[in-house]
Amino acid sequence: MFSAILIEKDDTGNRTHITRLDESQLPPGDVTVRVACSTLNYKDALAITGKGPVVRKFPMVPGIDFAGTVEHSSHPDFNVGDAVLLNGWGVGEAHWGGLSQMARVDGNWLIPLPKGFTAQQAMAIGTAGYTAMLSVLALERNGVTPDKGEILVTGANGGVGSFSIALLAGLGYTVVASTGRIEETDYLKKLGASEIIDRAQFSEPGRPLAKERWAGAIDSVGSHTLANVCASTQYGGTVAACGLAQGMDFPASVAPFILRGVTLVGIDSVMRPRTDRLNAWDRLARDLDLSILNDITREIELSEVVQTAQRLLAGEVRGRVVVNVNS
Repeated sequence: MFSAILIEKDDTGNRTHITRLDESQLPPGDVTVRVACSTLNYKDALAITGKGPVVRKFPMVPGIDFAGTVEHSSHPDFNVGDAVLLNGWGVGEAHWGGLSQMARVDGNWLIPLPKGFTAQQAMAIGTAGYTAMLSVLALERNGVTPDKGEILVTGANGGVGSFSIALLAGLGYTVVASTGRIEETDYLKKLGASEIIDRAQFSEPGRPLAKERWAGAIDSVGSHTLANVCASTQYGGTVAACGLAQGMDFPASVAPFILRGVTLVGIDSVMRPRTDRLNAWDRLARDLDLSILNDITREIELSEVVQTAQRLLAGEVRGRVVVNVNS
């Protein structure tokens, strides 16, 4: 038996609670993992609270990330005792996820825990840091180098935003952070932001083209914010879109793309090929200053997950939340 967060659905709606499950109840898969740590992401919070159509079948154990140790394996790449990591692949949505002491998954979804990372550190980074790294790589591929100008990071206090700032600053970029929580200025500047601006200047409908400022941007907000960021990006700049905190809509015009040659790059972290995952985690191991994890991360227990998910959606959680599933 093991403990897990379980989302169930009946005529009255969704119910999320901690329960005890038997290993025989785990879904199909060729690798069984004893989970050490998971995380609480924005998508997890939507699933847990029922405020977004994330879960595609019930009952569901949420949690799009986990790190742990292989207990059983019939997959050729993994043996008992191997330390492994999973991000995405629909776990916590269509397949039971990581907010549990045990998980059984397709071994093709796993990668070895990167050298130099503990399970707790890997989950402090999690999908947020991995997505931020994918976004930075997209800027690099499009020739956005530190000498080109300022890089804007929206949703700066969130997990993706926090890691984006730290990674970009560490690579020598000048980073401007957009946030609705100006009181967190000291935190954002400690991560490496050179300037903090209020998200209000992006969150309302704007002009098709605005004054050119950004050489590139990483946006985890979407909606009017993304449209305004594109409208104020320099000629030939690149915007990496990786989130939808404000909304899924994109009320923009084609003007930035056909008049300024702006590139909008979509960042998918869920179904990313294995080679891209390994490259991103290799770069995280090389480029991320692990000393920032204490500033970015807080740790909670399974019993705190539901309440913390509500606070996360209310914008009251800074940075990353690691869930110690065994405490």
